[in-house]
Amino acid sequence: MIKVFIVGIILGVAGVLAALHYIPAVDQYREASIITMKPNHGGNSEDFHVKVPVDRIMIGASGQTNPLPTGMVWPNDPRLGDARVELFKLRNARDAVVGVASRLATEDPDIGTLIEWALHLPARGTVIVKISPQAADGNRRVGELSAGTREFSTLVGTMSERWVAETANSEDSSAGRIELQMSVTGSTVRKQDEEVAE
Repeated sequence: MIKVFIVGIILGVAGVLAALHYIPAVDQYREASIITMKPNHGGNSEDFHVKVPVDRIMIGASGQTNPLPTGMVWPNDPRLGDARVELFKLRNARDAVVGVASRLATEDPDIGTLIEWALHLPARGTVIVKISPQAADGNRRVGELSAGTREFSTLVGTMSERWVAETANSEDSSAGRIELQMSVTGSTVRKQDEEVAE
């Protein structure tokens, strides 16, 4: 009887694990993606933006006078140097919040300025982009998609970052929006298939 009971428990646990694998426990709502084709350049693009200061959730930096959230104490660790970390709500072209984005900016003595974005869209996955500190066309920085999960895991392309100041509120020079344009030109899976075909 005890053997049957133990076997029943093991089969029950295996059944629950199998069900969790095939039936999602959480069904994330997915806002429809707004993707535009780029016929002359190949691939497609998707626009996101962040309203500053409305969408700013957190700022982490050494020596900040007004921390966000209020009362947050940034660690006084010399290894962090002058690193500045920000967390934002991420909006799509329809101005709907579709996820969160973090931005890391720091000075590295070996490689210079480092800017890195991580965009997390709960129903789609996460993409990480390393942005060049030098502006490509005066006010837009561009970087390569360096890693991703789920929907973004095999994508190849670039993302640009641009600051647009708010002209209506001239009193606050820090108000505006950060525009992010992700341009996807291919997939690593497609490249691997082409290499195998050759």
